[in-house]
Amino acid sequence: MKTNIFKSILFISLALLLVQCAKQESKNFDMSLEEVAETPEAKAINNTPTPAKPGVQLLQDLKIIKNAQCRFKVTNVDSTTARARTIIQAYGGYISDMRFRNTTAVLENRFTVRIPQEHFETALSELSALADFVAHKNITSTDVSEEYVDLQTRLATKLEVKQRYDAILRSKAKTVEDLLKAEDKIRVLQEEIEAAQGRLKFLSNKVALSTIQIDLYQTVTYTETPKTLTTPFGSRAKKSVSLGWEMVQSIFLGLLYIWPLLLIALGVLAYFKYRKK
Repeated sequence: MKTNIFKSILFISLALLLVQCAKQESKNFDMSLEEVAETPEAKAINNTPTPAKPGVQLLQDLKIIKNAQCRFKVTNVDSTTARARTIIQAYGGYISDMRFRNTTAVLENRFTVRIPQEHFETALSELSALADFVAHKNITSTDVSEEYVDLQTRLATKLEVKQRYDAILRSKAKTVEDLLKAEDKIRVLQEEIEAAQGRLKFLSNKVALSTIQIDLYQTVTYTETPKTLTTPFGSRAKKSVSLGWEMVQSIFLGLLYIWPLLLIALGVLAYFKYRKK
């Protein structure tokens, strides 16, 4: 009896010891995750922008988005558009969209150009030279250098923290709960990394290719739209001949369609003529 009681007490003690060890390991795992989150690099992942470095930044290091909006009066919209396309292609650019409009007083062609930034000023000067009159030309520049550097810094930090979480997941995660905790934190980090990478890609594209919107317009002599349309005699005569020939064809085809009836009618007519004789 005493032996059974002793075995029971020993078994309960071992069970409590195992539970306590499991709790301690889970606590150590949580502390490991917190240590990663509390590193100086991880603390940099916040909404505070990265301070600019002291000193003068070189021009080639700046990330500037350049845009231009122009409206040109030209002698001929079609020929000027063709010449503009040649200039754009010569500088490695392309026309992203084009909209043509024709009214009783103006012919207008509006198109958007994406041109490499290093050729922005030169291409814009050559395109402006095609105009007979410059109605307006607006140029804007947006410096996104600070946002670009800040995104790069945050992205590098997030990638480093994600690597540490991966290491903890491989080495210290012992239970399903530990795995879920680490995977949840890695998932959140991965979403933030993808968002930062997407924003960097967008800014890089806007910086690398400048945008020029051009409106070409050509004034034409105003002509009032007639209320009724009159067709020339020659066209009317040609149309009448064509309709007459179609009518002859229709009649002939109709006779072929009812040839049995015609044959019966001819037979009846011949019979009555024979009887009359």
